[in-house]
Amino acid sequence: MAITIRAAVEKDRDAWERLWKGYQEFYEADLSAGTDALWKRLMTASGDGPYCLVADAGNDQLLGFAHYLFHATTWSEDKRCYLNDLFTSRDARGKGVGRALIEAVYRNADAAGAGQVYWLTQEFNHTARKLYDSIANVTPFIKYVR
Repeated sequence: MAITIRAAVEKDRDAWERLWKGYQEFYEADLSAGTDALWKRLMTASGDGPYCLVADAGNDQLLGFAHYLFHATTWSEDKRCYLNDLFTSRDARGKGVGRALIEAVYRNADAAGAGQVYWLTQEFNHTARKLYDSIANVTPFIKYVR
């Protein structure tokens, strides 16, 4: 499958939004109230972000996206890169799209001087975890939320 990983642009809005809705369905979340504001932030990102990469199969067909941002940390002088959201369409899964998006985030993080790229996933997300286990190291940290 020939895909191009690139920064999202304004004309991607409709295709991105279809994927964004699929992402929300997968995680059983309703983030629709913030969709317009998120898109505006992604289109005007600078500095720490957030940024959006898309997997483009041509003819304005997007197969997936990655949202990421940078932040400082007390553990290092290097900033960190947080891969906030990663999603591929059902038809694109298992075809290298997720890997290509993560590797593009890695390249952008390296170019920005980030010493680490990290992300979270749900324990039961077995399909994605097979990919993640092949390109990153799982940590023993547990997330708490207020």
